Amino acid sequence: MIQRIQTLYLLLTVIISGGLIFVFHLWTDNEGLKVYAINNYLYLGLFLGSALLALTSIFRFKDRKSQFVLGRLNIILNFILLGIFVYQSLSLSGEINVSEKGIGILLPIFSIVCLVLANKAIKKDEDLVKSVDRLR
Repeated sequence: MIQRIQTLYLLLTVIISGGLIFVFHLWTDNEGLKVYAINNYLYLGLFLGSALLALTSIFRFKDRKSQFVLGRLNIILNFILLGIFVYQSLSLSGEINVSEKGIGILLPIFSIVCLVLANKAIKKDEDLVKSVDRLR
């Protein structure tokens, strides 16, 4: 059952949270240095935790309820990461040389969208199984 649509959404979340953090920078500081998630262990841990939760959720395809719960936990983790980025970006401004925010700050938003779509598909599968069980 790995060929379901929620697996593609979860795999996309793994790629976003586990792979793209090394490609896109989070912001550029006032010295012109690009800050990546690998430079801060908190950001790296939260991103890799999100990727690990999504990967675990992929292989929990036999237990849809736990897959749904893992998806919800992953959404909460990405909202925490997004909140930290918003706080950090608000504290970046104000210096004489304006710092640039990078596309890496938007990665949790893309992960959240993929996770919501995956949870919607998991819920749809669970409802389908319940309706078939009612007919028996």
